[in-house]
Amino acid sequence: MQRDDGQPDLYLPPNEMRAVLHKDRVKARVVRYDRKGRPEGRVTEIMERSPHPIIGRLLQEGGVWLVAPEDKRYGQDVLIPKHAIGAARTGQVVVVELTEPPALFGQPVGRVKEVLGEIDDPGMEIEIAVRKYGVPHAFSDEALALARALPDGVRAADRRDRVDLTDVALVTIDGEDARDFDDAVYCESARVGRGKGWRLLVAIADVSAYVETGSAIDIDAYDRATSVYFPRRVIPMLPEKLSNGLCSLNPEVDRLCMVCDMLITAKGQVHAYQFYPAVMHSHARLTYTEVAAILANTRGPQAEQRKPLLPHLLNLHDVYGALLKARSERGAVDFETTETQILCDEAGRIEKIVARTRNDAHRLIEEAMLAANVCSADFIAQSEHHGLFRVHEGPTPEKKELLRNYLKATGVGLSISDNPTPGEFQRIAQATKDRPDAQQIHTMLLRSMQQAIYTPVNSGHFGLAFEAYTHFTSPIRRYPDLLVHRVIKAILSEGRYQLPALPTPGEAHAKLARRLAERVAAPQQRPEKVRKASAEQQAWEAAGLHCSANERRADEASRDVEAWLKCKYMREHLGEEFAGVVSAATGFGIFVTLDAMYVEGLVHITELGGEYFRFDEARQELRGERTGIRYAIGTRVRVQVSRVDLDGRRIDFRLVHEGQELPVRVGRERASEALPKGRKAGKPTKHGAGLSDEPVAPSGKGRAALFSPPASSSSSPLGSLKAAVKKAVAKATRKQGKKPRR
Repeated sequence: MQRDDGQPDLYLPPNEMRAVLHKDRVKARVVRYDRKGRPEGRVTEIMERSPHPIIGRLLQEGGVWLVAPEDKRYGQDVLIPKHAIGAARTGQVVVVELTEPPALFGQPVGRVKEVLGEIDDPGMEIEIAVRKYGVPHAFSDEALALARALPDGVRAADRRDRVDLTDVALVTIDGEDARDFDDAVYCESARVGRGKGWRLLVAIADVSAYVETGSAIDIDAYDRATSVYFPRRVIPMLPEKLSNGLCSLNPEVDRLCMVCDMLITAKGQVHAYQFYPAVMHSHARLTYTEVAAILANTRGPQAEQRKPLLPHLLNLHDVYGALLKARSERGAVDFETTETQILCDEAGRIEKIVARTRNDAHRLIEEAMLAANVCSADFIAQSEHHGLFRVHEGPTPEKKELLRNYLKATGVGLSISDNPTPGEFQRIAQATKDRPDAQQIHTMLLRSMQQAIYTPVNSGHFGLAFEAYTHFTSPIRRYPDLLVHRVIKAILSEGRYQLPALPTPGEAHAKLARRLAERVAAPQQRPEKVRKASAEQQAWEAAGLHCSANERRADEASRDVEAWLKCKYMREHLGEEFAGVVSAATGFGIFVTLDAMYVEGLVHITELGGEYFRFDEARQELRGERTGIRYAIGTRVRVQVSRVDLDGRRIDFRLVHEGQELPVRVGRERASEALPKGRKAGKPTKHGAGLSDEPVAPSGKGRAALFSPPASSSSSPLGSLKAAVKKAVAKATRKQGKKPRR
């Protein structure tokens, strides 16, 4: 149970979970502590039942209809009266609304509210995820009607009081699969002061010109707060007429935009900037791949096709070099991470998983957007207007101590101060980039940082080393950017943007609320007039909290779908061997990411070998006490895919040692997976039992003991040996006329 006061989670034993479900709000008291000091609780009051529906598969067992929840955290099946099934059929995925909550001696009862379809239908994983995480996926009738009433293009009246940039060679640079275009760029050489520099224009779609505050479209956009991206599908923040049409900076059409017009020095510093509304005409829709090819060979065929744009692209590359140099001098943290892309066929089946490669075109656009975002934050801060900043704080005291211990244990020779700067992290990364364990060190540096949030309290951006930073460049897909646009427009017109009455954040956002409250309460970070927390300030804090929480929600839903697809993909590779690298070490095992597929799975500690393994928190590694074998981030291993749990979104690997003969598998996993979810052959069980169960190794202080898998398991060499020994002993005792000793 997650506590509101930020203290360690409270463990509730199974008997305490009978009357509650996942996401219920309860009061509980601590009744005891286990030997590791972890609190165990008892529910004293159920304060609020979760309003979220339950998604699962409809099953019939012994004449009883029930739904096994897809989310195993619910832990109980939901009974469905026969009259409440509707048109649903056995095995289909359905959405259930509870009519009776669970009790100590009774299961929850519900009715089928919606039938999603068969589990193997294309896109079913997305349908499940949007409902599982409460992602709004249907626009209101009022919003759709309002979108239909909007014009198809820029009207003459729309051009009034706007700068005409239609003759400026602004271009969009995006990925091949992009459908909405938020930003366009243009760069030319310019004199800045007495030296050389550039004039950089970043034009952003003017969504605020069409989405009025408090309108039906605005209400739906605020509710979503962000677009959600899945493989093969996007749930947009705005109706398609806006996101892919009227607001999108499509090529060869006029569009309304907000422009950040900057003068950049040769050292990559923003010398001056201004904001203004404009009308633009995108001169080309370019891709990252195309621009990278042009920059790599300015006399090649791609460059020849875009010859009129070539000087501007070269200027963009030059200003990128200057901005990158300034980034390095600023000490911004810059870690290269591997992002993956899932490629599916028309039926929704994964064809392959590939790494997204970043080239100079990606980085060029990134630096241009960063410059525009910094100018936006500075503009709002200088005007002393309320707005949302993108805040990224440094590591917490606990994470600082963990990182210091790790750097000391691994002999890096560098550490961080009590009040670390981004430059300290970057220096450590640079000093260790050629070490064999560089990946492990950089991962630990990255994990020591906090997540970024939206808030009206400007605390700077630690990772990027900016004193003030916000999001201005993606108003089509992010609501905070739309708010920033409105604030900038209000400042330009010498007015003040007033937030409408917004709903207060729900209890699901309690954790983020605590973080925000802690920062707001810190007097050294806030001037006296802001600490008074006016009604306007509270409204902006609520908006920031809402946008931050929904950003997390979108990320969780996307990761859930990707995990489901990867599990389904790996079911076709059960029993196969792959090379991989350890991506995390924990007290219960190691996580391994496969080289060829970029899929992560768990090697449980019981699969590491016949000895005790101790988890070294300082070094973040598992070490065998007898052999001294170590498993840490970056360790190369070879594994076999041993089990895939589609319900639990989990893949299990078994470590393969060199020269080891693999056990012959009899298809137990394959046979089990053909059964209804959450069920084993010949034995109906409660949902959450069966395939997802794993042996939990009892652990002493800092030690996890090796457990032998059941002797009946064909995947266990130790189990087979025990069975053979038992058989031999029984045979020998029969020859001697004796009964075998039990």
